[in-house]
Amino acid sequence: MSALAEPTPLDRIRTGGGTRVAGPSALSGDWRRILALTWTLAYTEWRLKFFGSVLGYAWQLARPLAMFAIYYVIFTQAVRLGDGIRYYAPALLMSILLYQFFAEVTGASVGAVVGRENLVRKIHFPRIVIPLSIVLQATFNLVLNLVAVGIFIALGGVPVRAGWLWMIPLFGLLLMLVTGLAMLLSALYVRFRDVQPIWEVVTQAAFYATPIIYPITTVPEGTLRDIIMLNPLSVIVEQMKHAMFDPDQPSAAAASGAAWHLVFPLGLVLVLFVVGFVTFNRSAPRVAEDL
Repeated sequence: MSALAEPTPLDRIRTGGGTRVAGPSALSGDWRRILALTWTLAYTEWRLKFFGSVLGYAWQLARPLAMFAIYYVIFTQAVRLGDGIRYYAPALLMSILLYQFFAEVTGASVGAVVGRENLVRKIHFPRIVIPLSIVLQATFNLVLNLVAVGIFIALGGVPVRAGWLWMIPLFGLLLMLVTGLAMLLSALYVRFRDVQPIWEVVTQAAFYATPIIYPITTVPEGTLRDIIMLNPLSVIVEQMKHAMFDPDQPSAAAASGAAWHLVFPLGLVLVLFVVGFVTFNRSAPRVAEDL
């Protein structure tokens, strides 16, 4: 963590009452320093998370697997939503994993800046490192969990097809979505503590507003399905199901009614990323003062 101690010049802002010292901006310093600090903070906190735990990483893996087991039993044996859906089990596990990544990043980012108050007050470093380290730390978990999902996919007999290449842009889109939200939520929570309970409700609602446990075909065509497909997470999950597991299931474009209907959810990802960065960048120099 020695890289954090490198001092940076202080910016001075002239006000009516004199000169006020402002903290470093979101992107103060060069990109190599930002990347190095992001990696150091993320990797250190990721290792500390499992320090002293007997089972270590197994606990991180147990959470999505436990959710998968519960929903699989309920929705294949009781409600039987998976009837007629090829590879429903591995598709359900992958969908849960994508949602868990979304929930983990956004949930942890809400209090990320406030939780590092001592670091923010005492050390000058590019503030963007904080939300980026949250995203990177969750990405470590996602990559390792994907190994376990890959085993289930192989055991389920899912054939390898060219559609698997869709994973690259879909994961890129998901990373862009959660990064924008991480910057936005971490900046807003510094001044508005109501963000946390509100976001907890939004996160819970997002699970049921995304076709994770139910096929989108069970939702009648019309207003309700259109609303569900306005959710960027729904677009990612539905396209992943179509491309990786069952081409007979509707793609994100087909589920939305037309390809141009995807303009809103995809545009929303871009808007959230830009708004998140602008909001975080504006609040970064004042964050120590606002805490």
